Amino acid sequence: MLLVLTGVTAVSVALLAVVNELTQAPIAEANARALNEALRVVLPEYDNTPAAESDTLRTTDAQGKEHAFIVYPAKKGDIQVGAAVEATTLGFGGDMKILVGFDAEGNIVDYSLLSHAETPGLGSKAADWFKQGKGNIKGLNPGKEPLAVSKDGGQIDAITASTITSRAFLKAVNEAYATYSGQEVDGVSSATQQATTPTDGASGATQQVQSADSTDVE
Repeated sequence: MLLVLTGVTAVSVALLAVVNELTQAPIAEANARALNEALRVVLPEYDNTPAAESDTLRTTDAQGKEHAFIVYPAKKGDIQVGAAVEATTLGFGGDMKILVGFDAEGNIVDYSLLSHAETPGLGSKAADWFKQGKGNIKGLNPGKEPLAVSKDGGQIDAITASTITSRAFLKAVNEAYATYSGQEVDGVSSATQQATTPTDGASGATQQVQSADSTDVE
């Protein structure tokens, strides 16, 4: 029996290794496609390859905590016309990763919610909420005025019953702008380059949604 169990275990491990090898490349390719599609949405028109020219940057907040960001430059010829910044923040249900695109003046072109664990039907609305109506952040410049929800004296309407998610989202946008501009915004200091890290697209650009047991409200 011991020999049989050992044999079954060895075969199972070998099969898992084979499956992992076979699926690794397709998954990486799918992630790369998703990232490139997101970059085309959030950036002004460009003719370079932002994903291949990305930099990993780090900022330090007022509490001395470091935050990692990925910056994807958009260029036309030798002129930089903007950049997209991938930022991660703690939402209501867990980490929320967003990609925010800025033009050369620092105005928000668009954004893409890459992954999140917010409540379905509530916090998950962040994928579209901040692109329309009184929650629209497109065209705004966090350098002129940091983005904040109206409950905090800002100009942005929070997602209905999801103030925590909305605050976290806008905090990530402000930090993304601080990273892009090198200015201090909302307590986040200017970025310092740590390493140039060309990405292979495996940046988690696939939405991951988990249910939350409690309602996403403050």
